[in-house]
Amino acid sequence: MFSPCVNRGPTNLTPRVLAAIGFFSVLAPAFAQDDLKVAPAELSLAVRNEQPDELCRRFDATDTSPLATLSLHRTFHDDFDVHPLKGKWVPHYAGGAAWPDARYWGGEGSDFKRKDSWNGEQQIYVDPRYAGRGTTPLGLDPFKVHDGILSIIASRTPPELKPVLFNNEYISGILTTQGWFSQKHGYFEIRAKIPIGHGVWPAFWLLADDGGWPPELDVMEGRGQEIGDMAMTTHWRIPATQLVQSCGFDFMVPDASSDFHDYGVLWVPDRIVYFIDRKPVSDIKVPSGFDDPMYMIVNLAMGAKYFKGVGFVDAESPVTVAFEIDRISAYQIDP
Repeated sequence: MFSPCVNRGPTNLTPRVLAAIGFFSVLAPAFAQDDLKVAPAELSLAVRNEQPDELCRRFDATDTSPLATLSLHRTFHDDFDVHPLKGKWVPHYAGGAAWPDARYWGGEGSDFKRKDSWNGEQQIYVDPRYAGRGTTPLGLDPFKVHDGILSIIASRTPPELKPVLFNNEYISGILTTQGWFSQKHGYFEIRAKIPIGHGVWPAFWLLADDGGWPPELDVMEGRGQEIGDMAMTTHWRIPATQLVQSCGFDFMVPDASSDFHDYGVLWVPDRIVYFIDRKPVSDIKVPSGFDDPMYMIVNLAMGAKYFKGVGFVDAESPVTVAFEIDRISAYQIDP
């Protein structure tokens, strides 16, 4: 979500010595669609058996290369039977250690951790405790739970609240696990519907727990104006030049806005593998900088300066739009 662009094809990676693979050994079974409805305590994922090369690569669905299985056990799970703010999640980006807790809840400058202005976003992330420029909580709640489904709802800012909400066009929500859960290596997955519309930008992604950027793993970013189109992207920094590199692909899931699908990323010492419905669709050799545990973020932004297929909010943008999430889970690799 923080990078200037997401590529629709691979870019060159800097050379990096491969770690010993050591994980994959058994021919992998296929997954039935019914298997995706739950997040089991133990999970086996199919992975390409050959090592990735210097470029990220997209897998052809007709490729018959041998697959192997990797066994994992669940370390985090939320199926959203209760409001997400009752535990496990924080409704803003984390600040530095010097920030007082009160800074997150209101006053001038409190919007700094509730939007990414550099990206051109036109929403502000709220929650019932947030007071905007004021000191009294506004009671705005973008998180709704019904029948085990979390909806992050973006809606146009009421005109009377625009001054206190820093004149943002929309109010919306973000949830992060920083301070609650982070993990080095493993599999991270969301089951969700991807909303569409002008300016609509849903995402599920990972950042390093040490607060640095990059690295970043964009497990799923929806391009609101391009129905069924979503991106999966890796971002890293080249140590010698300090330049940020990105490599990823777009994938078409025609019914992504109407049906739930699983979007996941597997991070092991030598490679990062992206999955749709637990089938591998692309991978990349682990770039430099992926050294620290990473935490999860899920959000619904409105408006984008650089991310193609989203665009700025306009008259055609929906008055309200919901990012529906069935569950979010994480797994660690079995010994």
